[in-house]
Amino acid sequence: MATATPPVPGEPTGTPEPTPAAAPSNSLSNTLTAESALTPAAPALEARPADPDDAVPTAKTGTLMERVQEWRKKNELLEMAAFFFIGFIYDVVTLSRIDDTLTMVQQFVYLGVLATLLVLEQRHPEGTEPPKALAKVWKWREDAIHFFFGSLLSSYTLFFFKSASGLTAFLFLVLMFGLMVANELPHFRQIGPVVRVALFSLCVSMYFSYVLPVVIGKANFWVFLLAQVLAGGAIFGVMKLLRRWNVLDQLQAIRQIALPGFGVLVALLLFFVVRVLPPVPLAVTFSGIYHAVEKKGGAYHLSHQPKWWKFWHKGDQDFAARPGDKAYYFFSIFAPKGFDSYSVNVRWYHDHPSKGWTNVSTVPLKILNKGIERGYRTFAYTSNPKPGDWRVVVETEDGHEISRLSFSVEEDTSAEPRQFEVFVHDPDKKPEPVAQKK
Repeated sequence: MATATPPVPGEPTGTPEPTPAAAPSNSLSNTLTAESALTPAAPALEARPADPDDAVPTAKTGTLMERVQEWRKKNELLEMAAFFFIGFIYDVVTLSRIDDTLTMVQQFVYLGVLATLLVLEQRHPEGTEPPKALAKVWKWREDAIHFFFGSLLSSYTLFFFKSASGLTAFLFLVLMFGLMVANELPHFRQIGPVVRVALFSLCVSMYFSYVLPVVIGKANFWVFLLAQVLAGGAIFGVMKLLRRWNVLDQLQAIRQIALPGFGVLVALLLFFVVRVLPPVPLAVTFSGIYHAVEKKGGAYHLSHQPKWWKFWHKGDQDFAARPGDKAYYFFSIFAPKGFDSYSVNVRWYHDHPSKGWTNVSTVPLKILNKGIERGYRTFAYTSNPKPGDWRVVVETEDGHEISRLSFSVEEDTSAEPRQFEVFVHDPDKKPEPVAQKK
């Protein structure tokens, strides 16, 4: 049973002090707990959701150049295509005559810059310190190489295409376009300098192949051979320079420089011998089949019977023949200023029902070059052409085809008077209809 102790007389009455319990010597946490219990509790803070942006570290805003480089990495193919077409369009817009001195000098500079970039790229590969003089612009070397290759290859495509004809022209155009596209594909670029050396060799060869005839005034096998020798000298110089700098050992120099570089030159020489390559810089700028050709003053009057729905024909490619008619082949042929006089052969071929394509006649013509923009004008004809398919071909003396034109002959049994449209071909003007005659 519990008992209470009565208070002592004279002492104040009140609540007795609690006797603290004995705490162990290492009871710091208990002491803090006790003090916390004696300290009034702080009011609870209202819980708020965290801002999600606070969890994302703030990125430093890149400079304009850094943003440009980032865009280039993400759009590498688009960038390559852009520089390729910029070079092509620039060349189409600015390209002048093949014998223009400024054009020849400009392309020589382009080849020199390309050779320098290709050599420096081998000496300073990716991941190494760039050349000091080009440190600020070294990152743009790929774009520069694409631009110069695109510009040069497009120039040579236009020059050589003008001098080619028929299937040869089409195949040559496809080949050149394929090379220009291959130059931009990452797969070919990863092979190393092999593809670029081959393209460079092709560009140097084509440059000398059209410049030397312009300078010498002749176009034949020996001039083309000299062009290949000079191009080979350029490839040999690149190889020796890389060997001197110890960039490539002897085996690498042979595999990466000699084989692709000299291989292209040998192939081009073979193509020239078998008459696949066109005879640059000669080019037929205008041609057509007509019923009559008359020279009046400095102009030629060309008579033909056009069909309104074949508006793309320049003459009587559908030749309606009556007894005694002559089929005239009128053409103008361009050669550079200072080019020597030369001869061409105009060959007439008929698709015989049993013999196939047969050479009916060959007409040699002397071309007295005058460096006229639209070319030297002349013509040849064949009498009483038989019905069927025909082809007229202009060749150099050594058999290189400059131009060909196909047409068909139909027998005209009508006795009605014929109406001919007359075109006037003037060296300083476009041919245009001026009259109708019977």
